[in-house]
Amino acid sequence: MTYPRCDMLLSQTEIRRAVRAALAEDLGSGDVTTLATVPATATARGVMRARQPLVLAGLAFAAAAFRELAPRSQIEWFARDGQRMRAGALLLRVTGPARALLGAERVALNFVQRLSGIATLTARFVKAVKGTRAQILDTRKTTPGWRRFEKYAVACGGGRNHRLGLYDLVLIKDNHLAALRGAKPNPVAAAVERAREKFPELKVEVEADTLQQVRQALDAGVDIVLLDNMSRARLQRAVKLVAGRARTEASGGVKLGNARAIAETGVDFISVGALTHSAPAADIGLDFE
Repeated sequence: MTYPRCDMLLSQTEIRRAVRAALAEDLGSGDVTTLATVPATATARGVMRARQPLVLAGLAFAAAAFRELAPRSQIEWFARDGQRMRAGALLLRVTGPARALLGAERVALNFVQRLSGIATLTARFVKAVKGTRAQILDTRKTTPGWRRFEKYAVACGGGRNHRLGLYDLVLIKDNHLAALRGAKPNPVAAAVERAREKFPELKVEVEADTLQQVRQALDAGVDIVLLDNMSRARLQRAVKLVAGRARTEASGGVKLGNARAIAETGVDFISVGALTHSAPAADIGLDFE
């Protein structure tokens, strides 16, 4: 199964930029082992395979790594990002100078293993809530410098991207409200009014820890209410209280084991930090034929 959005979010320019930085970090002054043991004239053919069932993401990074060190290398693609792959499935074959392939190998695998791990975990959460109205969202809990890549991988797994940064959605959280303690008529109303005045073009979301804050957010006319760390029973009460006047997002303590129960409360979105901060790397290997 292919998730259609995942190959439309990243440019070749940003892929190459990231790959070049990773290669510079890894190669330093040179791959001493390869320079010492492998003749400059040697050629090789490497095959990249999935060693576990996974949802693929990041294959373009792998291809870019090989092409960066061996521009004339021949690369054959056997899969596309967003596809579910069985264990043993062939992903990519690359033919070129052996030294270049060895120098790029780890960088290529690091990208595709990390991003495929995120896509695979996301797909498991999406499957867990299938048949409910809830959609799985990512968060800003990403690896510094990799946010767009990791959010891309979430999309490959069938999840949806929440805000990309602090600039594209007003999200009023508990610390913002604490800074407005004493504001009239209440911190939620004051914060929403100021946000609407300053950034009228942006949607406004408010984090609510209590049902009282949910009511205040609704009275203030927010677009989304973030229901933070609420029990299942309280989530149900909050969704009933909102009654379609805003979208609802459940957040906090979400795991595969409870995602379905949370989704069945009727929330519109479930945000899961674990998609990007705790996804295990997928087991993918590159072997010379």
